[in-house]
Amino acid sequence: MNKDIIIECQQIEKIYDDGASQVQVLKSLDLTVYKGERLAIIGQSGSGKSTLLHLLGGLDQPSNGKVIVHGTDIHQLNVKKQGEFRNQYLGFVYQFHHLLAEFTALENVAMPLLIRGNKPALATKKALELIDRVGLVDRQSHKPGELSGGERQRISLARALVTNPTCVLADEPTGNLDQQTADETYGLILELNKSLDTSFVIVTHDRKLAARMDRTLKLMNGHLETVSD
Repeated sequence: MNKDIIIECQQIEKIYDDGASQVQVLKSLDLTVYKGERLAIIGQSGSGKSTLLHLLGGLDQPSNGKVIVHGTDIHQLNVKKQGEFRNQYLGFVYQFHHLLAEFTALENVAMPLLIRGNKPALATKKALELIDRVGLVDRQSHKPGELSGGERQRISLARALVTNPTCVLADEPTGNLDQQTADETYGLILELNKSLDTSFVIVTHDRKLAARMDRTLKLMNGHLETVSD
């Protein structure tokens, strides 16, 4: 595994304050993600896994500490620059896919490139390539409501990868799938990781998926602990 550092968290803390009480979810947390690495983060519900993933992607602001992506402290960027930075370096996959219902699979996958400012012809060509990689060329003109859960998740993976990100952040990517479809999704993630050299940070309750990653960390009491084989 290449040891180039893609993401580095330094003493990250996250405190939620509702005015009456404070809850500290993350406590002086350090984390390093390497190029091409597959990293699983496990932990009980409410332990802060999704919060951590949102901090890595610049979707939430830490109370203290730094998140450095490609040498840039992303939380020092303004909102517009953060969006541009995410579009360039990061991809996102969610349990409930977050595809846009009114657009076709092809249009959904092309969307990040259109947002980047690519010409429609180029965005469509690249989107088709990724849809082909996930085996759904024959479903490109279907809208999300016409796709199965597994197909929607494959399109979500294609959308996350269409910009050639160096890291994909995935929040329970198999949590809403039956076991057979989940197994197919595992295989696709492994294949895309190897062929594209894209890092994957996957938050999951699925121990079977975690076991197929290069490394597994458990989030507990605000800290990350290494899970041995």
